[in-house]
Amino acid sequence: MKKSLILTGMMGVGKSTIGKLLAKRLKAKFIDVDKVIEKNEKKSIKSIFDERGEKYFRKLERKITLKFLKNKKAVIALGGGAFLNKDIRELVLKSSKSVWLKVGLNKLIKRYKNNNRRPLLNKKKSYEDVEKIYLIRKKIYSLADFKVNCDNMDKTQIVQKILNFYEN
Repeated sequence: MKKSLILTGMMGVGKSTIGKLLAKRLKAKFIDVDKVIEKNEKKSIKSIFDERGEKYFRKLERKITLKFLKNKKAVIALGGGAFLNKDIRELVLKSSKSVWLKVGLNKLIKRYKNNNRRPLLNKKKSYEDVEKIYLIRKKIYSLADFKVNCDNMDKTQIVQKILNFYEN
């Protein structure tokens, strides 16, 4: 790998799933920042938010993400809000190849309804609430090097599209 491959996008778009598949195809290490945080803290992201708050979590997320971005050539799945951090975003854009995994709001809402592990959406599962978060984040996500609309593709197609981008 010449550069790390970074996946960004909303919670629940499939960054972890796609990241694992990409790492396998590239014979690279896969790093899921949220999983690293959970392992280090010995708590779920939801518990960290509930017990320590979003500010604490974002500080932790920044520290861990910057560490991996500086030291590893890997496939890295960022947390849903990580790319919003200016320091993380600047380092990603300077040192890596980044991909925004994009999924339509209706599909996201369906995924969130079946999952209570998303701390920012625990009680905000209406279309309007998700749309509000999405519209704020979409402007930042769009700064990634490459965008993949995942709505009408299966995992294999998404991985192949990203590999085509990464290898060229």
